[in-house]
Amino acid sequence: MKFLVILSALVALCAGHAIPTTLGDNSHYVEGESRYVWIPDGEGVLRLVDLEEPVDESSLDAGNGANNEYWLFTRLNPNNHQLLRINDDDSIRNSNYNKDRPLIVIVHGWTSSGNSPLNPLIRDALLHDGDNNVISLDWSIVASSPYTTAVRNVPSVGQHLGNFVQWLINNHGGNWNNVHLIGASLGAHIIGNAGRTVRGRIARISGLDPAGPQWSDNPNGLNRNDGVYVECIHTDGGLLGILDPICGANFYPNGGTNRQPGCSLSLCSHDRAYELFAASVRYNSFIGRRCTDLNEARNNSCTGSNLHMGNTDFSKRGTGLYGLSTGSEWPF
Repeated sequence: MKFLVILSALVALCAGHAIPTTLGDNSHYVEGESRYVWIPDGEGVLRLVDLEEPVDESSLDAGNGANNEYWLFTRLNPNNHQLLRINDDDSIRNSNYNKDRPLIVIVHGWTSSGNSPLNPLIRDALLHDGDNNVISLDWSIVASSPYTTAVRNVPSVGQHLGNFVQWLINNHGGNWNNVHLIGASLGAHIIGNAGRTVRGRIARISGLDPAGPQWSDNPNGLNRNDGVYVECIHTDGGLLGILDPICGANFYPNGGTNRQPGCSLSLCSHDRAYELFAASVRYNSFIGRRCTDLNEARNNSCTGSNLHMGNTDFSKRGTGLYGLSTGSEWPF
């Protein structure tokens, strides 16, 4: 009997460290156990990530977030960004930044950039919705490092973002009640760190399928106390995203896991979170029903009170878990 227990443990260990052979298939993946996982880059190209790859300690620096670039878009310049620089007052004065309008920041994930697909999709929806200051944070220099190293750099990137927002409001005006941070995958944990840096004053934080690998019980991850209203949209929970309800309000469209309608791979389900968010900004048609527990959310059998998923309502409030169904094609 003892031999069988040991043998079972060895088989599980080998399975967890086996290199997956099918492109994009994360069905083998178990958080905290598996060594390899397929993760898409900013252009949707799948990369096989070794979660035990040594972190490049030489590239870890609290100043890495200083490489952040802040690209401003407004209705006056909807397609061509203006570069804003912290401690550079002229970069703000010479831009279209308007202190009387909402400030909304979009943050991409690993191996992505300010030009990756989620940015124009969400940005255009936000500018269609209102005359907003929309900033795409480009942290591509750090994001292009190996996954394990990028994870370790998330706090620095987030802290610098928080410092930038605070400097911008303190020196050029703005209203904390009209600040919304939106982050996808690793970007969701970045905006969590930004919110902590400014002591939870951000009015809204939206984590779009927050990255899962290496984030289970990670103290640097997004959490419900990072802003006034913090929501997560979970679409690939347990694989590329976190399934646990780490935010104040947690939405689980179609059960919150792979496969989302119209998807066959985890990659598609992971990206669906930012697509659903963009659609929610344009149409505000997603209504979640409150769940009694995570099991009910996963089964999409929730029947409680209603709460809209996504959108740009700065007065929105709510906590708990919410389930809903969506379609398979835009606008879902």
